[in-house]
Amino acid sequence: MSYMAEETAESGAAAARCLRDNCARFATLGETLRARGPAVVVTNARGSSDHCALYLKYLIEITLGLPCASIGPSIASLYRTAMKLDGAVAISISQSGRSPDIVEAQRAAQRGGAMTVALVNQADSPLAREAQALVPLYAGAEHSVAATKTVIAGLTACAALTAAWRRDAALGAALARLPEALSPPLPPPPGLVETISQAQSAYVLGRGSTYPIAAEAALKLKETCALHAEAFSAAEVMHGPAEIVRPGFLVLAFRPSDEAAEGFAEALAKCAALGARVVTIEAGAADGEGRLGARDAGHPLLAPITMIHRFYALVEAAARARGRDPDRPRNLQKITETR
Repeated sequence: MSYMAEETAESGAAAARCLRDNCARFATLGETLRARGPAVVVTNARGSSDHCALYLKYLIEITLGLPCASIGPSIASLYRTAMKLDGAVAISISQSGRSPDIVEAQRAAQRGGAMTVALVNQADSPLAREAQALVPLYAGAEHSVAATKTVIAGLTACAALTAAWRRDAALGAALARLPEALSPPLPPPPGLVETISQAQSAYVLGRGSTYPIAAEAALKLKETCALHAEAFSAAEVMHGPAEIVRPGFLVLAFRPSDEAAEGFAEALAKCAALGARVVTIEAGAADGEGRLGARDAGHPLLAPITMIHRFYALVEAAARARGRDPDRPRNLQKITETR
């Protein structure tokens, strides 16, 4: 068994630790954020952590109505531009907490007047030590280059932070049940493993809160399977990207279960009409022909977490079917320190 498979299987326990051991932190941070009343939230992250940040953006904008935008770390680390963030909240997300540009961006945000919050797996890292508020992810050591349980813990922390900030009882209740929905992992259907392992390129679609995990899935296809994959919102795919869809072209679609569902279905029907081989990933559904089922998350905004968790097992198996080691991509390393 690969480290990636083992760590995917540990995701439910990681989510449980994140929720349990941060219970008081989330409550206190929620009170602080309500009292501060920021007009804007900015995020600071790269790679899979940036997909967690994009998920947080959708949560904050959907539930709180606050604009949330990603800031480019190079604005601080390379260009040394002073940030004007009086009254804002700056949230950094990282596995290692050691990448110089992420650390410098957090410093610049604090100098610019923002309250800094760090969601970090390594609680002794520079990013964690320097943040004004810290949420450790408690995912534990992760050995595979392809991050899984740290991403699940990061997504869980983003949802818990939002629930505490908004005092959202329904979201909080669903979060309490989330670890159970992630354990034990379900094996991937052999037919879908074969579909992905034989593909040459793919589009990965999402909409609303499922778009961030579409971006995460596209990254995992690249780093584990060496498969060219691009993520798009289903609202955008027919504008230009559809031009290169040909019969047999693979389209993986993380189907939302909220207000975005109807328009999403229309986009998939158009892709299928162009000859695309469409595979949907759906929460609360069983595996089927062209469908990867994921457990019901109990809340539409948590569905992306159970969906990407199920996808991790699928892409790990597809990587091995392509003769690749999902733990050790050829050109990548576990910690990337950009400047």
